[in-house]
Amino acid sequence: MGAPYLIGVDLGTAGTKAAIFDVSGNLIASAYEESTLYYPRPGWVEQDPNDFYAASVRTIRECLGRSGIQPRDVAAIAFDGQMAGIGTVDADWNTPTPYDSWLDTRCKPYIELMKPHADLIIERTGGPPSYCHGPKILWWKHERPEVFARIHKFVVPVCYVAGRMAGLKGDEAYIDYTHLNFASFCDTVRCTWDAELVSLFDVSPEKLPRIVSPWELVGRVTKDAARDCGLLAGTPIAAGCGDQAAGLLGAAMVEPGIALDVAGTASVFSICTDRYVPDVQHKTLFTAHLVPPDLWYALGYINGGGLNLRWFRDEMAREEKEQAAAQGRSVYELLNEAASRVPAGCDSLVFLPHLGGSVCPSRPDLRGLWLGFTWSHTKAHLYRAMLEAVAFEYATYMAIEKSLLPELHFKEVRVIGGGAASQLWNQIKADVLGVPYVQLNRQEYAVQGAAILAGYAVGVFTDLKATARQFVQETARIEPRSEYHAFYQPFVKLYASLLEELGEVFSQLVALPSPPSE
Repeated sequence: MGAPYLIGVDLGTAGTKAAIFDVSGNLIASAYEESTLYYPRPGWVEQDPNDFYAASVRTIRECLGRSGIQPRDVAAIAFDGQMAGIGTVDADWNTPTPYDSWLDTRCKPYIELMKPHADLIIERTGGPPSYCHGPKILWWKHERPEVFARIHKFVVPVCYVAGRMAGLKGDEAYIDYTHLNFASFCDTVRCTWDAELVSLFDVSPEKLPRIVSPWELVGRVTKDAARDCGLLAGTPIAAGCGDQAAGLLGAAMVEPGIALDVAGTASVFSICTDRYVPDVQHKTLFTAHLVPPDLWYALGYINGGGLNLRWFRDEMAREEKEQAAAQGRSVYELLNEAASRVPAGCDSLVFLPHLGGSVCPSRPDLRGLWLGFTWSHTKAHLYRAMLEAVAFEYATYMAIEKSLLPELHFKEVRVIGGGAASQLWNQIKADVLGVPYVQLNRQEYAVQGAAILAGYAVGVFTDLKATARQFVQETARIEPRSEYHAFYQPFVKLYASLLEELGEVFSQLVALPSPPSE
């Protein structure tokens, strides 16, 4: 066997990415395949679990081909993936249901059903009832009882793919502890299912998987899976973790006071802490285990932060798209250039970014809004207001965490994802939050975090924190400007008040009747 290599696979919403790393953290090869999302009814968003597996084995095989390394030199593999959605397996690892995506809103009535017990759920699990496992499990139980009866275990994408590659049976299904803040029926601190919560909602504990550490070896690649992906049969498979935890480890967010901004399809803001302090009062932040067992993170997110920008690009910036294509540039570069010429505050224009409802806290009826626009506002004002809105939302998350942990000192925000390339957006966020924004030397953080776990599982690495720090370097630091930080604070206050005061208006808007059929 030559020098060992490690594989991480990220089962994302938009696509699946596989990557091979050496033991020094160097990316050897990567491959990506776009996902197919299904929309069978308004508000329903599904994926086929078999697509997760098929995309995984194809991208692994492509990585091996591009890298030129021998399959025998792969020491281990681990997956990370979407956290809040839920899938299922029967006793033989078949899939009785599609994957019920975190973007799927059909479980809204069961979020409402759980809300009277929200404080207890948050105290025990770390997260409020939202578009996550608990309400989704209750939807299947009550709305599709004949299907529910065929479900042996509820599983997350990481478990489904790893289990299929390892030839697991239903009784061997698992969930790692980094997913528990979305699980709704657990004791996150103790890493157990909570008997009181399970009983309260009459959920059969037999349908819940065992809880494991992310680095537990759950199996080895079977002969069938080896033929599919090109790895050797017998290659060790680690349990893996949620995509947020993997990204945090990959970006070396392994000390209290460091925050991570994942500027992707969702705009996710995570804060590293050394204590479990759930957000019972505001019901906004999800508090979860970070991969090293002595650290936690508080997480809030806009479920379509980056998706909003893509919507704007496709629906309102078609001219810019054509211009960018002719110049061989990104359309976002042109939009950012125009927005940079707009003054901070967008001439008193404010945007609400919850086009698909709010997740943190759960307010499904919220929608998008530009407030205060006049004849003097331009397309560039509208776009910059969208960028600023994400920063205002992050400021509310930071304020809540400061109230929960007054002694916590915010050192810096590390930014990853497609939006990390926008210097304008990074400067806006640094100014609004009053904290430096740091760009890092790579983009493959989730797959890198998964690969680190794979190495730790088989003894290639002995210290998760030290390994993560070794692999990550700062490439640029954007300092906040004190005068702009002071300027933005009234906007942050106004933004927070709009979220509260307009809730009833949006509920009335959603309740308006549909037009008569013709």
